[in-house]
Amino acid sequence: MVNIIWIQLAQFTGKGLTTWEIIKFLFYMSVNVVKMVLPLTILLSSIMTFGDFGERYELAAMKSAGISLTRVMLPLFGIVTLLSIMLYFFSNNIIPDFQRKAKNMLYNIASSKPALKFTPGQFNEFPGATIKFDRIYGEKSEFLEGVFIHKVANSYEDQRTIIAKKGKFVPAENKNYLKLVLKSGYIFEDNIQDKNYLERLRQPGQSVKFDTLVQHFDISEIINKAIEDEKITDDYQFQTYRQIFKTIDKVKKDNEVTFNTLNNEMVGQTNSYVSYIDKIKESKNSKPEEPFKLEKVNKEKKLKVLYDAYNKIEMIQEDKKNRDTQLYDMIKYYNKVIMYQQRILAYSVTCIIFFLIGASLGSIIRKGGVGLPVVIAIIIFIIFYVLNLSVENIAWKGKMDPYIASWLPNMVLFPFGVWLTYKALTDSQVFDVEKYKALTKPIWSKFVKQREHERYQ
Repeated sequence: MVNIIWIQLAQFTGKGLTTWEIIKFLFYMSVNVVKMVLPLTILLSSIMTFGDFGERYELAAMKSAGISLTRVMLPLFGIVTLLSIMLYFFSNNIIPDFQRKAKNMLYNIASSKPALKFTPGQFNEFPGATIKFDRIYGEKSEFLEGVFIHKVANSYEDQRTIIAKKGKFVPAENKNYLKLVLKSGYIFEDNIQDKNYLERLRQPGQSVKFDTLVQHFDISEIINKAIEDEKITDDYQFQTYRQIFKTIDKVKKDNEVTFNTLNNEMVGQTNSYVSYIDKIKESKNSKPEEPFKLEKVNKEKKLKVLYDAYNKIEMIQEDKKNRDTQLYDMIKYYNKVIMYQQRILAYSVTCIIFFLIGASLGSIIRKGGVGLPVVIAIIIFIIFYVLNLSVENIAWKGKMDPYIASWLPNMVLFPFGVWLTYKALTDSQVFDVEKYKALTKPIWSKFVKQREHERYQ
């Protein structure tokens, strides 16, 4: 649950930020963890409380005095219900505000200290480029040594690599861009775009030496639609349960427009192929007429025909890959919005389910303290958390309804909680080791006697 703290600390420490700035940012980010910590707290405390009651025979004394377990659980059940309602309002009103503050601060840090994105001596993915710096130093980590920049491009675009001895981050006029001034280096470039295979073979490598070179990089992806001075407020994580309904409707409409656009493009591309296939079917000849025979074409033109055909196949495959990625991103974002909204309510219900499980387990195992109850609580919470992550990944891929995915962990654990509550009310010895030893004693004693008989033979 505190993994985010170590990740952020590793990224921010030693890079020009003050201790107060780091603590403030981590506080904003950690508030989001409350909605997962509170159910675990209720589970652990209920197991410890009722385990203490059972271990000190207080439950037995209450039952002998005519006080049932239901009556003992009822006041605490009311408190847990109140806590679950408080968690709903906390998740609905307070967490979005702190998410806005965290994104705002992250924007300011990314804009004023861009070196936080980079790790010296490692290749770092950057929008449109792969970058490596041998050394980053200075009060604001703005000075660089050993700069290597390679443009991200496919095999049909111009290739470009920049190497420089020194560099410096300089504030740009537009905060969505990162300005980098390089000193004493070379530009290696291959101009191969819009050239055929033979022209590429004859294309010589080019290198240009420079004393000073200014490069601008788009860092809007790093900022990730974060806000500054409340200018951007359309992030669904900044919204309440009711406000997210408007976002869902908007995403639905945008997705419909995109689906129709993609559909029209695919129909337009395939119409020529469909008409050609229909023409073949209508033809009386079993074999379609070839526009020309490849064997009769001269060698240079044959290479061009094959190269154009290969390019066409590559374009179709690349286009399909891009569309699949676009569709996946649309489905993932839509499902993420729905699951975020539903979990505002689902985590509140989890508090009640965990109380039923914890109180019942505590009264059955009759062990208090921080030993066995902690182990059992962690195991149950890990099961819940793994279920949560599993259905989340499945829903993001579009293979499960996001509403079902949001509530599935609760739907799995609720029957378990009801069953444990029933067993606790009927004084069932579910976790009594002696009971299971008695069941296996005949088999075990027979096995022991057989081993002793073999021993004395």
